[in-house]
Formats: sequence, C-alpha cells, structure tokens
Amino acid sequence: MAPERKLPRRAWWALKDLRGARRNRSEDIFERVCILGPDDFQVENYPRKRPLAAFNPGAALIGKKLYIFPRLVFDYYHYTSSIGVAEVDVEEVLSGELSKPLRARIILWPQEPWEAVKGCEDPRVTVDTDLFRIFYTGVGKPLRADYIPKGDQYRTVLGYAELDFSFRVRRKGFLRVGERDLGHISGNKDSALVEVRGHRATVLTRPSFRSSRLGVSRGHLPRKVKLPDMCWRAEADLEELVIPPESLKPVLVPEPWEYKVGWSTNVVKVAEGEYLVGWHGVLREDLSYRNGLALVNSEGELKAVSDYVLIPKGLPEQYGDRSLTVFGNGLVVYGDSLIWIGGISDYGIGIFVTRLSEALSALRC
Repeated sequence: MAPERKLPRRAWWALKDLRGARRNRSEDIFERVCILGPDDFQVENYPRKRPLAAFNPGAALIGKKLYIFPRLVFDYYHYTSSIGVAEVDVEEVLSGELSKPLRARIILWPQEPWEAVKGCEDPRVTVDTDLFRIFYTGVGKPLRADYIPKGDQYRTVLGYAELDFSFRVRRKGFLRVGERDLGHISGNKDSALVEVRGHRATVLTRPSFRSSRLGVSRGHLPRKVKLPDMCWRAEADLEELVIPPESLKPVLVPEPWEYKVGWSTNVVKVAEGEYLVGWHGVLREDLSYRNGLALVNSEGELKAVSDYVLIPKGLPEQYGDRSLTVFGNGLVVYGDSLIWIGGISDYGIGIFVTRLSEALSALRC
C-alpha cells in the first residue's frame, strides 16, 4: 500500500486503539517562579531592541547556564517570527532574583523560501557534544507557488538547524517525509529529538494530513472526517533531512474532549533509555492549551503518560494574542527540579518549576 494511504490509515486506527489513556483531569503541579514579558528582553544585534512579543521558548542547560531561546515578533502586520537566545543563571531563576532586561540576540531568522512568509517559530533545543541541534517550525512559500503568498497561503515545515556554542549556524534545512515530501501531508511541526546515533535519530513529530477522505469506514470512524493532529514517533536521517514514511507511528492521540494534541518540549533523560517530554492538548470546551508529561523510551515508544499537569492560570497566563494558552517549548532538569519554560498566550514566557519526583509520580502506564 502506498504511504499516501498507509499513514492516514495508521492514524485512524490509532484513534480507535489508543484513546482512553488519559482523563479530562487537571492538577497543576508547577510553581510559578518568573514571568518574562517582551519588555524584559533587549535585543543587541537588531536595530529594534524590544520585540512586540517574546514567547514559545526553547531551553537548554549547560552546567548552571540556562539558555532561553524565545520566539521573537517585532511586527504586528505579518507576525513574522525569529528565534533569539538569552543566557541566565539557573539558580537566579529558581530563587526569583533574575535581573531584567535579559540581553538577547537573534540567531535564526527568515532567510530561505520555506521560512520567508511568517518566519522561524517554536524552537526545541537539544545539546550535543559541541553543538545545539534545533527543531523549529519554518513558515514559508508554498512548494510550487509562482505568486506572492497572501493570507494563509503558506506551508509549515519542520526546520532543523545546527549551531555551535557561539550560536553560529553550521547548517540548516527542513525535513521531508519521504524523499520528495508526501503530497497529502500539509505540514509538520511540534518535534523533538530523542536519541541521535551518527546521522540517524529517533524523533517525536507531528505531521498534519491534508485530506479528509482517507479514513477507514469501520465502526465509529467515518471516511469524511478530517484527521486531527496527533503525536507520532519516527526515525530521521539528519544528513539527508528525510523521515522515511514507513517509520512513522502514532503514539498519543486526542481524546474525545480535545481537538488535537502535539508534542510541547524537547526531551530530558531521566534514566537509562527513558526520556521525559511535554505534550499539549487543545480542549473543545474553551480552546485552552493544557499540558501534560509523557515518558518515552529510546525508540519513542510511550511508556507512561500523565493527565494535565500545567494549565494557564490567572491574568498573565490567560490573556494575550492566543488566550488560555501555555505552549512549549523548553524542559530541563537541574538537581531535583524539573523546569518547564513555556510561552504564555502568545506574548510572553512563564517559568514553571516542580520536583522531578512529583512529575514522575503523575505518570501512569
């Protein structure tokens, strides 16, 4: 069977087989230690020093240096994004004594056709031996368009960049599903690296399917219902920037009370062959983005999952350009603390902390 039919069938059957793993239950286990608004960043390598929005940040920890990678927006008209970086002391963050504004610089910005419409969004960062590996969403020109894109005439791709520790870009491109990109996949985003072995890697990813007619007409899964977004695992070739279609397998699906789910963060290793990762669900009742945690193995297979453990609370988190939203993107462990650095309502950043043991106790198989 061709991948154009095989992958949607896998998704339809996953909706049938994998539902029921979670409950519509929220128990927020995170302490709020810091909120960063756009005025709390001062950009040093761009003529405009203060962004209009700074949100959905990636994060990485090296020693006591916590690197925050905010998505930066300077223009309201096209809402075009870049990715910056700021360095802080993790103990200052945990103590609530963070000095502001944070000195930041832009490290990824629209340069290629596939990111030249709305830019570079929502980074997930992995630290390797001598480089940062960054997955991000590139929003750019449609593949075969011979016109200037307008409105929603763009495509999203899974951008990939390698930067040295001075934040110089060594290479960047975007990953295709299949050698020539399968035409029924309209976009890909919300992805994280699990393990890298040479140029091969296990990834968590979230492709979107264009067609609504590829379902299986069996039971309660009608043919003409559009596939919702869900969480997948796959193998990727980071040299060729290709995800083989046959390696894609659904991991976590939206429950009946959700429109969609996606991966929220990078992974953090918590034991040999075990990795913690954040995910988000969009609720039908209020369109809120609520977050949970999952434990996966080195192949990206789901070992355990929580209900919602991080939800938007109070005015700073609930009100913004996308209200009722905590989204992404950075997860780090420092000592016995699990630190989630996430965007709040598409304007700012919240830093949320809980004990790692409490986070692990929220998981169930």
